[in-house]
Amino acid sequence: VILRGQQIYTIIQLEPSPPGLEAEYRAIFTSDSLVFLQELVSTFDGEVDKILRLRISRKTQLDLSGDLPGFCIDTASVRNDPTWRVRPVPQRLQRRHVDVGDLAPCDTERFLQALNSPAQGLQVDFDDGNCPTYPNQIKGIHNVYRAVHNQFPNAPQISQAPVLMLRPRAWNMVEHNMMVQGKETPGPLFDFGLLMFHCAKVLFHSQSGPFFYLSKVESYLEARLWNNIFLWTEQKLGLPVGSIKATVLIENVLSAFEMEEILYELRDHSAGLNCGIWDYSASFVNKLGHREAFLLPDRSKYVNMQKLFLRSYMDLLVQTCHRRGALATGGMAALLLPGDRDSAPYREALASVTRLKLLEIKAGVDGFMVYDLGLIEPMQNVICSGKLRPHGGVTLDGLKYNIAVGIQFIDAWLTGKGHFFYRGQVEDSATAEISRSQVWQWIRHRTELEDDGRAVTRRLVTELTRDVTRELREALRCRTVREEQRLTTATTMFLEVVSKRDFPEFITTYLNQDHTTHKTNHQ
Repeated sequence: VILRGQQIYTIIQLEPSPPGLEAEYRAIFTSDSLVFLQELVSTFDGEVDKILRLRISRKTQLDLSGDLPGFCIDTASVRNDPTWRVRPVPQRLQRRHVDVGDLAPCDTERFLQALNSPAQGLQVDFDDGNCPTYPNQIKGIHNVYRAVHNQFPNAPQISQAPVLMLRPRAWNMVEHNMMVQGKETPGPLFDFGLLMFHCAKVLFHSQSGPFFYLSKVESYLEARLWNNIFLWTEQKLGLPVGSIKATVLIENVLSAFEMEEILYELRDHSAGLNCGIWDYSASFVNKLGHREAFLLPDRSKYVNMQKLFLRSYMDLLVQTCHRRGALATGGMAALLLPGDRDSAPYREALASVTRLKLLEIKAGVDGFMVYDLGLIEPMQNVICSGKLRPHGGVTLDGLKYNIAVGIQFIDAWLTGKGHFFYRGQVEDSATAEISRSQVWQWIRHRTELEDDGRAVTRRLVTELTRDVTRELREALRCRTVREEQRLTTATTMFLEVVSKRDFPEFITTYLNQDHTTHKTNHQ
């Protein structure tokens, strides 16, 4: 309820504070911040609906026509004009070689560790590495507020800390706990609006932002919408045009054909482009997966930067960015280092990450991300030293691995977590997307296993899922009836997702809208 003069407007409906977060709730949901949010959402909500409908329209057109994605004829003039460049980025973004990725700010302990790390940047993640429950969003936004306003006693001043690259949710996500004019709020506007209202001016005056990552952008029209949001927000908050800078994650086969257009739309606000390899790979299943010609092979064996499929994508991204004066950043190293630095497993893990990152450096990237904070300095030292369709098949181990990742992601989501650890690696919604996408596609095309020639069918996946669940029950040490029930629910939901007639576009949308998940996240 907003009071203006003698008139009362019931424009925003906001759920009350989760237990234990009353102080944080009051700090971020002030009357002024709610007015700002209401105006932001009211201004752009219709445009958000349009771009989501356009996504459906493009997918339908591909399905009906049988066409392949390609470069847009209508925007050829942008691609063919050699004269334009993006605006130069601020000094703190110019030499940002190693970022910490998947940093969910609701995890206060890890957030503080990252703030005190030697990383040049932090991907403060409200998207892939975060489960967007109401408590997590409130706590995460409040922790960013505390960091920016220098309220953490054991953290550096924001001007001396690694630069914060704030990553709001993607367009497919909805904030259920706030309604504006009778509609649930787009998740990215909720995150972006609160972060900007509370932090933008301090970040700008300390020459430390506001800087963003933009997830799952599928077209230059979506980039145009973000640019309009940036211009509106800068005007509202009294910031100069171009104060906001954003790195767009190219993690969709459609946006891969519109990289120049995306940079052009954001040319005053661009901090470059980033390779999101797992979401990019999953998008082939999303957009083209019903076509047998686009069968994606075992991701744990055949889909990596050493293969032409992903290497050509990274090469195009790097060349496009550098031609337009923009930064190009690589993917995230998800491997976790063993604790004993003198052990052979530690040396092997470090050598594996180094080998893959040297491929990205050779491709010309300006930086990349790591998850393990222990990889920051070794990778900084590495930087200082110096066919399109993937080939291959499907293995039994790869199928079981994908099943395990999909189930564990849903299980983690049901506990309010957006990532988990498995076999020495961090897994999040991006790896869950590619895992469940491949299982769905392999079932659809009855793909044969390299091991024994068996076809991947729903029956086989169901049988393997029983075995995997049994192993996970022991690995996760399910001790209570609630934990057993949650794992059973996660298994059932995974089988439902990979068995659907039509491919669910995003697993996070499916989980966020599903009644069981929504209810569980609020218990």
